[in-house]
Amino acid sequence: MPSFKYIARSADGKRVDGTVEAADRRTALLMLQESGHTPLSLDQTAGKTAVDSIKKRFSFDSGLNKKTKMKSRDMLLFSREMADLLSSGMTLGKALHTLAQRKGDSLSAKIIRRLRDEVVQGSAFSEALRIYPESFPQLYISMVRAGEASGALAEALEGLCKHYERVHEAHSKVVTALIYPAFVLGIGLISVVGLMVFIVPRFAPIFDELGGTMPLPTRILMGFSDILIRYGWLILILLTGGIIALRRWIKTRNGRMWWHSRQLKWPVIRHIITANAFAHFARTLETLIRNGVPILKALSISEETVGNDVIAREIASARTRVTDGSSIARPLAAGKVFPELLTDMLAVGEETGDLPGSLKNIARRYDAELDFSIKVLTTVMEPILILGIAIIIGFVAISMLMAVFNLTSGLGA
Repeated sequence: MPSFKYIARSADGKRVDGTVEAADRRTALLMLQESGHTPLSLDQTAGKTAVDSIKKRFSFDSGLNKKTKMKSRDMLLFSREMADLLSSGMTLGKALHTLAQRKGDSLSAKIIRRLRDEVVQGSAFSEALRIYPESFPQLYISMVRAGEASGALAEALEGLCKHYERVHEAHSKVVTALIYPAFVLGIGLISVVGLMVFIVPRFAPIFDELGGTMPLPTRILMGFSDILIRYGWLILILLTGGIIALRRWIKTRNGRMWWHSRQLKWPVIRHIITANAFAHFARTLETLIRNGVPILKALSISEETVGNDVIAREIASARTRVTDGSSIARPLAAGKVFPELLTDMLAVGEETGDLPGSLKNIARRYDAELDFSIKVLTTVMEPILILGIAIIIGFVAISMLMAVFNLTSGLGA
């Protein structure tokens, strides 16, 4: 008969755990309720081998489950549902238990069940979230801790939902803007490779039979086609290896700093990068300060979430200067990375005592700039890509026609 491991509350409110044998899950729940216990967690353990149990225990004890990551969409849904349940008056433990029971055996349910168990055992919700740093970043944990301290956890979760919704919206705008140019570039590259590999080589025997000297553009085209046919596999391997090596190097500290500094120098692209970073910085800082997180801690979290190491380094430098009691605006302005408009708006917010409101206006202003920069990118990239592909295909066509005209004129003579 299957056995079920349970965690429950006894009639006097004490935590009780153990195992119960029952024909199915429903029967096990009824048995616990008849014994006067309120089930909090019920997991089937029967049907697993001793080796499976040892593996599960080892995975749990070694902390491997800390690498389990909840998808951003699931994390946002979890936060929204938690905010709604807590706003309706439900206790934290009951809200977590409700979500864990409703979500079945999904990855999110496993994370939520672990959070529930930690809270039931007496841990603070913010401390339980630290078990899964891959799913809940420092921003999330700090906001929850501030909500717990102020007794407004539901409001803190609601603020997190709005924050991440805006972040996801900005990210989706950038991704959507790059889809069409990437599609055009991909189709163009496939067309050019197809011409070089399948079409151009068919003309080589004809030109050889007719004899004569082919024009320089045609010789260049034939040579490139021959190289692509003979060594295309090697070129593909080298390109793939180079891309993999570059990606790995970019993940290092020096490589990431180099890559992020280059992004800030490219035309059009730098406006998208900076607008997104400044909007994200202002939105994160505004959310944290509005929920009572100390300014130095808020700057530290904003530094980790801004998304560009050059800008993050400037925030870190400004944070060290803020410790001497100076404002935020002056240290940020000293680094010459943040624009004057942003620092001036920050200074106004500090003077009026409404820094969160000023940061909200900054985020709105750079969100608008991000939209404009994305429109510029799509407007500029599309004709450039089409023109580049047209030039390459035109070069192929003209090179072939020049050879044909040259040879036919020789035959006529």
